[in-house]
Amino acid sequence: MALLSIALFSCSKKEVSKPSKPAEEVFDPQPVGTTAQKVNTGGNISDYLLYIPDEYNTKKDYRWPLIIFLHGVGEIGTNVEILKNVALPRVIKGKPFVMVAPQCNSTWWNREVLQKFYKEMVARYHVDSNRVILTGLSMGGIATWDWICAYPKNFAAAAPICGTGYANLVPAVKSLPIWAFHCADDPTVNVSGSRVPVKALQDLGGNIKYTEYPTGGHDAWTRAYAAAELYAWMLNQRRQ
Repeated sequence: MALLSIALFSCSKKEVSKPSKPAEEVFDPQPVGTTAQKVNTGGNISDYLLYIPDEYNTKKDYRWPLIIFLHGVGEIGTNVEILKNVALPRVIKGKPFVMVAPQCNSTWWNREVLQKFYKEMVARYHVDSNRVILTGLSMGGIATWDWICAYPKNFAAAAPICGTGYANLVPAVKSLPIWAFHCADDPTVNVSGSRVPVKALQDLGGNIKYTEYPTGGHDAWTRAYAAAELYAWMLNQRRQ
């Protein structure tokens, strides 16, 4: 009987184990505010603006939503500082997102280079890969439609502004939350560039919102990025 008791006691001791301590996430502090950064994509993106919210370095247990902003033709070049005065980068301060705004240094956005940039940004910063929002204006709005249709699983949502999408491609983003903006009197990118994909998505029962301003020419972005409702909508999105 004594030997049996010892054996049972030994077995019960083996079954008791301390819970393993979870591994700490790698966390690299970042400069707060908007700064110019470098990246090696092997393509036509080598510089980008980075916006880091004030609490980024103290809220180490929180992964931030990430906004990727794509500029228009007027900002093509090699002086990334000019993006600080454009559209979203100009008004991002104080908003609860990490933002990256790459600069295209050649004639047009390249989708595969953008895809490399996306992967690098998600890996580099303390962001939630299920809460990545893509937005862009004009050339960047066109690229937004193109990129989400090719890689819909990258994103939680998208906000193309003054862009152009194609009805035959939008079935790929039927379930993706999209909020498109355009001006009816846009002389540069015709409003049909938004109306056509929006109508196609509405017909499919897609998750689409559309704001069309009656006037404003080729600038729907100033009002769009000034709207608190847009950021509230972005914060509510999560990749399915």
